[in-house]
Amino acid sequence: MPSTPERGTAVIDAEEDLIDAEEDLVATPPVALARRRLRAHPALLLTGIVLAALNMRAALAGVSPLLGEIARHFRLNATAGSLVTTIPLVFMGLGSLIAPKLARRWGTEAVLCGALVALCGGIVLRIAPPVVALFAGCAVVGAAIALLNVLMPGLIKRDFPGQAAGMTALYSTAMILGATTSAATAVPLEHALGGWQGSLVSWSLLAAVAVVVWIPQVLIARRGSRHGAAAATPVHPGAAGPKLSRSPLAWQVTLFMGSQSLIAYVSIAWMPTIFTDHGMGKGEAGLVFAFSTLLQMAGSFVVPVLAGRMRRQRLLGVAVSALMACGVTGLLLAPVAGAWLWAALLGVGQGGALGLALTMMVLRSGDAHTAARLSGMAQSGGYLLAAAGPLVLGAVHQATGGWTVPLVLLLAVCAGLALLGIGAGRDRRIGEESGK
Repeated sequence: MPSTPERGTAVIDAEEDLIDAEEDLVATPPVALARRRLRAHPALLLTGIVLAALNMRAALAGVSPLLGEIARHFRLNATAGSLVTTIPLVFMGLGSLIAPKLARRWGTEAVLCGALVALCGGIVLRIAPPVVALFAGCAVVGAAIALLNVLMPGLIKRDFPGQAAGMTALYSTAMILGATTSAATAVPLEHALGGWQGSLVSWSLLAAVAVVVWIPQVLIARRGSRHGAAAATPVHPGAAGPKLSRSPLAWQVTLFMGSQSLIAYVSIAWMPTIFTDHGMGKGEAGLVFAFSTLLQMAGSFVVPVLAGRMRRQRLLGVAVSALMACGVTGLLLAPVAGAWLWAALLGVGQGGALGLALTMMVLRSGDAHTAARLSGMAQSGGYLLAAAGPLVLGAVHQATGGWTVPLVLLLAVCAGLALLGIGAGRDRRIGEESGK
């Protein structure tokens, strides 16, 4: 993951006002001037990026160890309980579609700050008494995270063009650290705060702190702009580029992104439950899941670096798929006895698969405009595909009364991911003739 922006800056013209929100946009002159003032406060920018990144997975990872308690509280079966993780994914996919339009209208800083406000509100809404509030809160959380997903990489490329790799390493580390801490402390916070509600809502405080840090950045970035004026305009208003919907390579990258996300979010939704259903304590299950999340950092650092040095990434696609398949096989054969090993294999494989997916969005594109459009297609389509995973496997678990069939289905997804990695890992660019 860290090497993705570094590769991207080799393609993107590193000018003073870089494109916004992974979309082919450039700031209007008043906004560009204000952002130059904002760059004079790098500590403020750095603090804001780290705090936003810490919030990007914490609200989701903290749910997994408590899913059984939440389901029992609302009397939800396995299928309905899986909606707690499925709904955020649906809205992560839908939110990715509107993020560039919001950034064009209001500016990256304002939309990012608004996303953190919405995240804070969504976290609080999830603990309201009626079950409809739980699902509505999940939708708000997913939409807010979608905006952060799309806005953060573009913000880093724009404001730290010379330190893109290092800043992205910091950003990705903070994101994984937030998820790991949330998963590891979910059960202890439940005990300390009197229930799952206290554990979940506690993460709204982190989002609120991030909002406070981003408010000055919003005010500085919009200083001098006419009220109601758009923050950015297209760099290439008439550019069409290759038709992604007709490109098999674009669909392979999108499906690779979606399939690896499906495996990752099935793990988020059900890994602790698989352990507890086989006799492991809830607290230990949360720690094992947190360990798996932490090890994603290794894969997300190493795999993109290797990918950037290779003309073809087929071997990497097969390797990360094989790591995840071995972890799933372990859950199938000896879930508790080898829990830490299976968690390690899944963590490294998932981190590597995510890093490879993000890297291939750049490597398979011939220019920045195509890379921006492919990123939008892969993230929106990928998260919508991933949303089916927790729901379908939860329904199959409920229908079969066990985890054997769901895990066999997950193995089939790993096999499909390997095939997609072979296709997307070819040394080709979108728009090139098939024979090249």
